[in-house]
Amino acid sequence: MATFSIHSYPFSFNLQILIFLFFTAKPISSFALQNNPNFDPYISLFGDARVENGSSNVILTRSHAPSSGLLLLDKPFKFVGEPVSFSTEFTFSLSPGNADGLALVFVPNGFQTRFTSQGSFGLFGENMYLGIEFDTQKDDKVGDFNANHIGIDINSLESIKVSNLSSSSMVLNNGEPLKSWVDYDSSSKLLQVRLSTFDSKRPFSPILTYSIDLLEMWGTKDVFVGIISTSINGSSFSNVYSWRFRVRHVLNSMHSLPANPHKDSDGFRTGKNKFCAFTFLAGLIFGTGCGALFAFVVLFMWAILVSRHSVFPVECQVSPEEFRYEMVDVVVEKDNQFDKN
Repeated sequence: MATFSIHSYPFSFNLQILIFLFFTAKPISSFALQNNPNFDPYISLFGDARVENGSSNVILTRSHAPSSGLLLLDKPFKFVGEPVSFSTEFTFSLSPGNADGLALVFVPNGFQTRFTSQGSFGLFGENMYLGIEFDTQKDDKVGDFNANHIGIDINSLESIKVSNLSSSSMVLNNGEPLKSWVDYDSSSKLLQVRLSTFDSKRPFSPILTYSIDLLEMWGTKDVFVGIISTSINGSSFSNVYSWRFRVRHVLNSMHSLPANPHKDSDGFRTGKNKFCAFTFLAGLIFGTGCGALFAFVVLFMWAILVSRHSVFPVECQVSPEEFRYEMVDVVVEKDNQFDKN
């Protein structure tokens, strides 16, 4: 057994910490999902996250406790510049057990180096993050009212808005695959969360909405997106079967148009009136031209039909030489009866 002097112990202890952080911060595999059509390329796996042999899904946690795993997109994005909206969809399942559940997180750079020791969803101690939690554990410390809800967390594990899934007859941790859609629109500054069973279509109405200005929240900072699951007090499995994330940049000219036409500014309303007047004038000219063309075609066809059914008199030249007068002697013979009388 190796021995360490009192003077060398602090160095060895610090070295062990550095080695531990190095291996926990290093992605398990940045290429495991590149050939998987159900996932975006360039996704790294951290902590206990893994792709087992012969499987196409990602298992985030292990049977032992504590356990935590992270799926993280390698490429960050910024909300500054052109207005940024995003949409993401992912399918997952949570097995029965006393675990925390799963969360979609928006975090700053460096989160992957410290999430394993930061409690529920790896967010305890973080001072800037946005989380959409699919929570399966009731934690009275953060005000959870049950162990089957979706919550929106901003810089705190105490959700600022919650949706109770028990009222919609949905269960997060029954082992059945579920599908979620999370969308953010920069023009309306509205965050929407939808959830359904795996074989159902995207719901028309969101199950949870919240108004937030993410540009004001993040400013010029790089934003990383990940899916994380933790199991602190119990054992269960969290599986992710697919994940797609898309960022949409909206042009400033399009973004400047108000979403509600009743709230137009005076300048925009004036331009709108001019546009309507021009449209009306152009329509009037076009309609007049079409009417004249139609009238011309009708008159032309009428003229053709009339000409086919009309009879025109033919002039005959009569010469005076063709007529003459002759004296004719008329002899009247009387009946013999009258002669006898």
